[in-house]
Amino acid sequence: MDLRFTPEELAFRDEVRAFFRANLPERIRTKLAEGRKLAKEDIVTWQRILNKKGWAVANWPAEWGGTGWSPVQQYMFQEELQLAPAPQPLGFGVTMVGPVIIAFGSEAQKKHHLPAIANLDVWWCQGFSEPGAGSDLASLRTAAKRDGDYYIVNGQKTWTTLAQHADWIFCLVRTDPQAKKQEGISFLLIDMKTPGITVRPIITIEAATRSTRCSSTTSKSRLTTWSARKTKAGITPNTCSAANAQGSRGSAYRRNASGGSRSSPRWSALATSR
Repeated sequence: MDLRFTPEELAFRDEVRAFFRANLPERIRTKLAEGRKLAKEDIVTWQRILNKKGWAVANWPAEWGGTGWSPVQQYMFQEELQLAPAPQPLGFGVTMVGPVIIAFGSEAQKKHHLPAIANLDVWWCQGFSEPGAGSDLASLRTAAKRDGDYYIVNGQKTWTTLAQHADWIFCLVRTDPQAKKQEGISFLLIDMKTPGITVRPIITIEAATRSTRCSSTTSKSRLTTWSARKTKAGITPNTCSAANAQGSRGSAYRRNASGGSRSSPRWSALATSR
């Protein structure tokens, strides 16, 4: 077996390296080389440079901006990012929620969210961990309760990295309290500007704020709501509405929570408010 890189692969590596040398702002390279933290502006600037080149979402399907690179090219790109050094594209959007929307979202959701993720026009954060639920997802307590045509979300997420910058959050919430603990969980896309969402810093030992606590509370005047009409189990996107107290609208993708096959899919809902 010949494990040497082909001439085409070596030429690709040279192309990536030359692009980074010519286009990576020196202030960003210097910060990373010196082990200093990047500002939000640094991360956004670099991802938009990559996106203009067509390299920001290399792992996505070509129809949504992916590159179609081989595994070797993907490896070389990642290696050159580290060697430059240059920032990774923001993982919360590019490698986490983006692929979920591609796989399970409606066409409307894809068109609305994916270009903004690729160009980092919208900063995403992750709402998984809770004060009593980290790796043990079965202990999840944040609840999305059905109220007519709406989900009303109450609960707290913690260690929400860089939520102080975030425009949207993707959350795991419990929508079926009667199901066994490992089921009845839904994946919601939530606008961080929705009334009722509070972000508080977690100050670490070096006096930095990288992680936060995010809470969602409801009251008569400050509702945090998302809605989804009833849908059949399966993988077909279903039109529905999502709203906050100001009446903004969105759509949802709904699956049941009993497994991962076509007849018994895993997710119970993917809803958006916007």
